[in-house]
Amino acid sequence: MIEEINVSIVIPLFNESESLPELHRWIQGVMNDHSLSYEVIFVDDGSKDGSWEIIEDLRRKDTHVKGIKFQRNYGKSAALHVGFEKAMGKVVITMDADLQDSPDEIPELYNMIIHQDYDVVSGWKKKRHDPISKTIPTKLYNWAARRITGIHLHDFNCGLKAYKNAVIKSIELYGDMHRYIPALAKYAGFTKIGEKVVQHQARKYGVTKFGLNRFLNGPLDLMTVAFMGKFGKKPMHFFGAWGMLMFVLGFGLFLYMGVDKLFFNKAAQRLSERSEFFVALIAMIIGIQFFLTGFIAELIGRSSSTRNHYLVENELF
Repeated sequence: MIEEINVSIVIPLFNESESLPELHRWIQGVMNDHSLSYEVIFVDDGSKDGSWEIIEDLRRKDTHVKGIKFQRNYGKSAALHVGFEKAMGKVVITMDADLQDSPDEIPELYNMIIHQDYDVVSGWKKKRHDPISKTIPTKLYNWAARRITGIHLHDFNCGLKAYKNAVIKSIELYGDMHRYIPALAKYAGFTKIGEKVVQHQARKYGVTKFGLNRFLNGPLDLMTVAFMGKFGKKPMHFFGAWGMLMFVLGFGLFLYMGVDKLFFNKAAQRLSERSEFFVALIAMIIGIQFFLTGFIAELIGRSSSTRNHYLVENELF
């Protein structure tokens, strides 16, 4: 009989060799102190600094440690996706490997899921130890995410979160969607989403992976999550509505000009010489294009997808 696992801790990492032994000891101490059965799944996202060798060494010493190594760097969402596929715990905890997330928070996050029946609990780094170049974009993203998703969390991007196992098995991560997992969970039908103030440690080793690409991609990812949540299963409802509106406006304007020319203003310039003619024509063309886009989106949505195929070099399970 397979032993029930209370907590799966999924830790994506990229070039964090210095912090891994200390993080492992910290997690091990917390789990043992609270008598929780657990597994720690390290997902090495193509590190070049010897992180995988350290994970292999930790595995030899502790069978709770499991590992996945990508052949190359795919990004945090990809790492979380494969980690979620392997996670067996009743509660799944995600945290960063840089020691800025405190494992001491895990027992309370676990209790909020198990005893308070939350689907998702997101950490809130109320007091941050990040440079201003990171905190200001984060505040902007959080404000926009609250407005668009309707989920009132202070810190969407906090890596320390807890989930029911059913939640992480019901969502699909790709691109940089890890920032908006609470929104994906909501659109999947898991609506009890809570928040907990958590400790935020200053980075002890290495350098931050925060870059300009995150600042540029964040708004695009947010729009994608919002669109897919509302229209992912019915894209024609979006594109068809706009297509119908544009076509009706264009055709109506064209009909108005035709009636005006035939019955009321026969001496007026030819229709093709009027600027309104081109406005009507463009509106109808755009409307037809929206319809075609909706049809293509419906066809794509019903076809199989291989976007979450990642090359795994090694596994420790």
